[in-house]
Amino acid sequence: MIGRRKFIKAGALGASVLSVSEFLASCTRVSDNSRTVNKPIVVSTWDFGVAANQAAWEILKKGGKALDAVEAGVRIPESDLANATVGKGGYPDRDGYVTLDACIMDENGNCGAVAALEHIQHPISVARMVMEKTPHVMLVGEGALQFALANGFEKENLLTPESAHAWENWLKEKKYEPVVNIENKLFNAEKLPGNRYNHDTIGMLALDTLGNLSGACTTSGMAFKMRGRVGDSPIIGAGLYVDNEVGAATATGVGEEVIRTVGSFLVVELMRQGLAPRDACREAVERIIKKKPETAKKIQVGFLALNRNGDHGAFSLQKGFTYAVCDQRQRDLLVDGDSVY
Repeated sequence: MIGRRKFIKAGALGASVLSVSEFLASCTRVSDNSRTVNKPIVVSTWDFGVAANQAAWEILKKGGKALDAVEAGVRIPESDLANATVGKGGYPDRDGYVTLDACIMDENGNCGAVAALEHIQHPISVARMVMEKTPHVMLVGEGALQFALANGFEKENLLTPESAHAWENWLKEKKYEPVVNIENKLFNAEKLPGNRYNHDTIGMLALDTLGNLSGACTTSGMAFKMRGRVGDSPIIGAGLYVDNEVGAATATGVGEEVIRTVGSFLVVELMRQGLAPRDACREAVERIIKKKPETAKKIQVGFLALNRNGDHGAFSLQKGFTYAVCDQRQRDLLVDGDSVY
C-alpha cells in the first residue's frame, strides 16, 4: 500500500528555526558529483523519532558530527518513561527483568554494541564506549553491566510501576506470540503518562555537514521475551549498518526475521548496486516474504534507509510503519512508510 506524507504541527521546534547565518553555515544542499546532497539530515523510526530528531538536530545544525547526533537523539526515547519499548520503562522479559540492547556505528566502520544489559538507562552510550574504549564490538549481560559501572554509569532500577503492572497482568495468561504493531494493542494509552506509546526499536541515521554518516539503534526488545533473548537491534548488519561510501540502514519489528536476512547490511548493499533507499528496503522486505511467506503475514518488520546524498525511504511488511525526518526544509516531518500488506 502506498504511504502518504503528512506534516505534524510544528511545536517545540518552532523556536529552533535557523538564522540566515546558521543556515549558510550548515551547508544545507551542496553539489556532489553534479548531484545535490541534502545535508545535514537525520531520520529515525516511528513517531517518537520526531522528538529524538530534535535532539540530534541541535548538534547537526551547528556542524556537529553525525555520531554525536545519533547518540544524543536516541537517548531521548531511552529516558522517556512513557515509552515501554526503549530504555528505562521498557517492558521486562517473562521473568520480570528489563534488559536493553543497543548498537552504534560511525563513518569509518567503527562500531560498538551491548546486549541483555540491565540497570543502565542509556545502553546506546555504553555501546559507544565499547566502540571507543575496548578492542571488542559487543559486550553482553553481566560483562556489559560491569563495564558500564566501571566507566561511571549509574546503576538503577529500570522496571517502572507501569511496566511491572503490565508484566503482572501478562503472567495471568502467559501468552507469547508476536503481534503486528504489538505495542498499540498491548497498552491502554489513555491511562498511561503522556499518552505517547508508539512501537518498538528506535533506529536513527544521520548525515552531517561533512558528508559523513552514522547510525544508532536501541531497544528493550520484545515485551515478555524469553530470558536471555536478543533480537536484531544490537547486531551490526542486522539492526543497523553504515557504509560511508553508500548509505546507512536500520530495522524495526520482529528481530529474528531481520537477523535471518542480515537485513540492514542487505539494504546498504542493494543501495550500492544502485537502488534508491525505498526500493532497497522493499527488496529486503520481499526477501523475508520469500523465505517465510506465512510468517510474514503475521508479523511486522520495517527498514529505513538513508543514502550519502541525503535521500531517504522506508518499507515494511505491514502498514502502520512511520518514520521521522529532520533537515533544513522540515523539522518535524512524519512519513508513512510503504508496505506490502
